[in-house]
Formats: sequence, C-alpha cells, structure tokens
Amino acid sequence: MIEQLKNSGFEEMTLNMGPQHPSTHGVLHLLLKMDGEVITEARPDIGYLHRGMEKIAEKRTWGANIALSDRWDYIASMSNNFAAVLGPEKLMSITVPKRAEYIRVIMAELNRIASHLIFFGTYGIDIGAFTPFFYAFREREKILDLYESVCGARLTYNYFRIGGVSADLPEEFIPGVKAFINYFRPKLKEYDTLLSTNPIFMDRTVGVGAITKEEAIDWALSGPNIRASGVNFDLRKDDPYSVYSEFDFNIPTGKNGDCWDRYMVRMNEMKESARIVEQALEKLEPGDIMAKVAKVIRPPAGEIYTHVEAPKGELGVYCISDGSTMPYRYKVRGPSFVNLAILQKMLKGLRIADVVAVLGSIDIVLGEVDR
Repeated sequence: MIEQLKNSGFEEMTLNMGPQHPSTHGVLHLLLKMDGEVITEARPDIGYLHRGMEKIAEKRTWGANIALSDRWDYIASMSNNFAAVLGPEKLMSITVPKRAEYIRVIMAELNRIASHLIFFGTYGIDIGAFTPFFYAFREREKILDLYESVCGARLTYNYFRIGGVSADLPEEFIPGVKAFINYFRPKLKEYDTLLSTNPIFMDRTVGVGAITKEEAIDWALSGPNIRASGVNFDLRKDDPYSVYSEFDFNIPTGKNGDCWDRYMVRMNEMKESARIVEQALEKLEPGDIMAKVAKVIRPPAGEIYTHVEAPKGELGVYCISDGSTMPYRYKVRGPSFVNLAILQKMLKGLRIADVVAVLGSIDIVLGEVDR
C-alpha cells in the first residue's frame, strides 16, 4: 500500500503561503509544492490588491495622475511622482527650472534611503532579528519629518508637478537635510555591526537564492536585484534623466547574486544616495520651481515611454496622448511586478525555511505588483 502511494505521487504536499502571511510583504499567495521540506514547484499568485490603477489613470487628467502614482509603491511615492511627470513633460517639450530639478533629485534620493530602511528593518524581522526594525524606523521618521515640512504629508506626497514641484523648500529644510546626513552616516556602520555580519543572518542569506548574471538579464530584473548579480546597470548612469548626469556617485554591485548580496547592495546604495543629496544641496540656487505651463494640461498627440531608477528598480510609464486632458493609454512598468517573476525559479530546490529569506531579499510592495 505504501509503495502504491509513493508511485501515485501522493508524497508531494501542496502548501499555501499567504495571502495573509506576515512575511509575504502584502497580499501575495505563494503556492508551494513540497517533497518533505524541499520545494519542487513555486507559483506566485497575485491580484489580491488589484485596484485598476492604469484604467483609472485613463479617466483622470494628467495632473491628477500624480496623486494616483503615490499609491503604486507607497513606500517610494516621490519616485513614483518622478515617473508620472516625465512623460507629459517630454510630450510638451517642457524645460523644468534647475532649482526644481535639484529639489526633485533631493526628494527622490531621500526616498531611496527611506525605502531601503524599510527593507533593512523588515528583512531583519524576516530572518528573525527584531531590533533592526526599530533602528530603521527611527531614521526613517527623520526623513518623513523633512517631507512633512515641505508638502504636509508623510507617505503619499503628491509633491511633483508637470513642470516642477508644488512648493519651494521651507527655511528649515536645507539645514535639516544636512543635519540628517551627518546623523545618518554613522548609523550605517551601526547597522553593519548589528545585522550585516551577524553569523545567524549570514547563514540564512549567503549562498541562498543565488541568481547568475545571465539569469538576471533573461528575467529582466532591475534595480538592486540585477546589480547584486554583478550587472552594473542603473538608469541614473545608463540613461540619465533630470540632472543626474551632474553628480558623482558609485553604483554598488554584488558578485554572487544571493540574498546577502541583494541586502548589501541596498545598504551601500544608501551611502551613495547621501552623497547625491549633498551634491544637490551644493548646486541648489535661488530660482523658479515651476516652468510656465498652461493650467489645463493637453499634451500633443503622441506616445512616449519614460523611466526612472526607483528604489526597487526600473519604474517606467508608457502613455499615449490623443491631445485631450486625459491619457488615451497609461501603462506602468512596476519593478516589483517584474522582479517577482523569477521567484518561481529561485525557490525550486530550496527548503521551506528559505522562502522568507528569498522573498524578502527581492523587496516587493504589492501595491506596485498589482497596481
């Protein structure tokens, strides 16, 4: 009887992880087929958070879609705003004032730090270390205080505008950013001592979920996930937008493409973002924060794809204008959505305990996966 069960394949077990699991980082359902503790097949099941963002965008004005973009990756709303304004600006041949460009870069890089801090804190919890979560939110709160002083919001900012930004910097903002950078740099060393070289953390991440350079390219990964596999690709360098070509910064990369490399790339990126913010502050001079743009935005008929280097990777927006106040077509390339696909390949052959480590290392937000 036992031999018959074995031959019938009844030893294999199907395990449902999520969509209410705390370590799936949102409403993600992982359908896992198991042979004991070894995963033989993994299938990400998405769509539980689908809000129809792209179709909603086609029924809203170009300007109103900036506020809608806040809700994609709601941990990196400033980067979303950046992606939402570039398309109509290029269609309308708008030249954004230099002061506004530097302000945009400052906001985007502070948001990169804030997003990676969320990753650092939650990844620590995923692996079993609770303290990093408190450390990360302690620093992130300081960035949110700065954002609140500028636009009055702490999560969904609606700060960028087609042609510039909605408000100039308050008097206390620049000294506040400088003070934060000076405060933050030593904390990165503290994080390394706390987690990066922790023996238990390294045992759970080094050599786990490795992605080769070729696999990363084949699966169209972007952001820290492709750079951890040794691919030196960053839109801020390879296809510069805004004023990124004016700044001196490095692109952190890994060698093995495993969970630990993906973690360390993000830790090192925070250092480089701090460098960019300092350089942007030095270049910031008095001037206009908005180009002269008509109150009613009507880009000429045409189509365009623009993209930014968001904290999680390439965030692109493809839009078609028919000359009206609303996009005819609005398509968002969310990096979390694309990066998640390789999970089905990465998990095969690993143990159930590795699922949380691998998924957390990809750093997804389901609002961007489902849109």
